[in-house]
Amino acid sequence: MAETSIYEIHDPRFRHLIVTSAHLDELYSGCRWAEGPVWFNDANQLLWSDIPNQRMLRWTPDGGVSAYRQPSNFVNGHTRDRQGRLVSCEHGTRRVTRTEIDGAITVLADRFEGARLNSPNDVVVKSDGTIWFTDPTYGILSDYEGYRADPEQQAQNVFRLDPETGDLSAVATDFIQPNGLAFSPDESLLYVADSAASHDDSLPRHIRVFDVAEGKRLENGRVFCLIDNGIPDGIRTDTNGNLWSSAGDGVHCFDPAGRLLGKIKVPQTVANLCFGGPKRNRLFITATRSLYALYVTATGAQVP
Repeated sequence: MAETSIYEIHDPRFRHLIVTSAHLDELYSGCRWAEGPVWFNDANQLLWSDIPNQRMLRWTPDGGVSAYRQPSNFVNGHTRDRQGRLVSCEHGTRRVTRTEIDGAITVLADRFEGARLNSPNDVVVKSDGTIWFTDPTYGILSDYEGYRADPEQQAQNVFRLDPETGDLSAVATDFIQPNGLAFSPDESLLYVADSAASHDDSLPRHIRVFDVAEGKRLENGRVFCLIDNGIPDGIRTDTNGNLWSSAGDGVHCFDPAGRLLGKIKVPQTVANLCFGGPKRNRLFITATRSLYALYVTATGAQVP
């Protein structure tokens, strides 16, 4: 392993994914727990969550940072659907919502089999329009990131929602605390983080991977990689199938076989990340109090 400025090089291939002279820019500081970054290329803006402060923030290259929504219902993870609409996970209301073009809020899911969801955490949209999200208990454990409550679900599930029919199905039911999730570029695989070690060091701190069968079922779940510092939270893939994960010491990058390629060292614990910018080659990182950005040579796989 070699170290170059903010980078830890564990495999020479990592050098082809990073710009060693690039600077880690701190774009904003003042959050309590920054989360859920999502890039809007058509609006040239990034939105992200500051969960305990009950707000969503907006960053633009020319305008800096401004408030986007407050109160936010302790909103956490975000993505965009294939029509470019914002899809969000709300801890406070224990639901998944969609922000329409006119600003109206549509509730997509808040119950499963008659019981309230735990606290939807992170979300991705597949090319067929289906919405996949995780439902751990973080938002009901205390009044800091939501409202303390007893869980009504029997498990912490990964869900698949068909927004056209409203059909909601639990596609993975054996997680302790499912967290970030991301499809491989061809959507044949779904990666899901289990961050249970956040509250018990003896519990998982790994990312699992599943085969996506017929576009709607998960099969052959297995451990993809372990995080050796902190826990995995938000994750993303690039166009070459590498997986980029949040961690206690920064961002860890793994090849499609689960081998650690390298790390980007960040001064604060990283919660989430996304690729953005006009070329999807700028990594936006939410880390505890701050929003950071770093140019890389990798290209984010997520669309839009």
